[in-house]
Amino acid sequence: MNILNNFRELIVNIVNAGYLPTYMSYTFVINSLISTILIGPILGMFGTMVVTKKMAFFSEAIGHSALAGISIGILLGEPYESPYIMLFTYCIIFGILINYTKNRTKMSSDTLIGIFLAISIALGGTLIILVTAKVNAHMLESLLFGSILTVNDTDILILAISSLFLLIITVTNFNKILLSSFNENIALVKGINVKLIEYVFIVLVTLITISSIKIIGIALVEALFLIPAASAKNLAKSIKGFFFYSIFFAVISSVLGIILPLALNIAVPSGSAIILIAALFFFITIIIKNVK
Repeated sequence: MNILNNFRELIVNIVNAGYLPTYMSYTFVINSLISTILIGPILGMFGTMVVTKKMAFFSEAIGHSALAGISIGILLGEPYESPYIMLFTYCIIFGILINYTKNRTKMSSDTLIGIFLAISIALGGTLIILVTAKVNAHMLESLLFGSILTVNDTDILILAISSLFLLIITVTNFNKILLSSFNENIALVKGINVKLIEYVFIVLVTLITISSIKIIGIALVEALFLIPAASAKNLAKSIKGFFFYSIFFAVISSVLGIILPLALNIAVPSGSAIILIAALFFFITIIIKNVK
């Protein structure tokens, strides 16, 4: 954690020199900004594929399934502030099970995801009642809507490892994932194992979703997949532009969602602020598109 401490000291020194506002010297602010800078580009990049593959409902289901994973982890003795073992385990199994069931039934994806989502919310709602006997009930609010106050060094480390893993897998399989996202038939003709790539993509989306929960929240994480990508689609004239615009909107929305409430002294959950700013960019891009 020496790198983090050195970075925090650097920011504090810049604040003391008068180049940054005072609130930037707080550890929780620096931690949350580091987290958003790590997660923003990945959410923006994967958001384009989630939108293209029409998997918006899936990312929402994964986000809500995290409530059950967190509850199980706490009940099994994991620390309530970071029950990552059961969170990752439950959500990955949940995502794989959805895809496995979809491939073996004739039901539509929306129907299956809706069924699994309902089961997970019911399970999570039941278990969270048991969890509140062990921890403060206000924990639920930060889980649902995100909170910059809860981000610690462990969260940043987990996020950094997840981001590195996601980048390695994505870079080495980027063309296959991209082609499978935009046109499965062409991918099959080119000899790509579409089903395997689909499972890989499911796991990657699951990892990035649950890694974002501390900042954005269970209820809103799906929106940061969709809104920047939708904004990018309004402006982009090529696939390359689609990706870069989406990453730009995701990063700028995340950073402004952390900084603006602090600068304006408004008590708003970080997830809500991030999504509202992303939505503002979306409506601006609609206006720009219609003006053109």
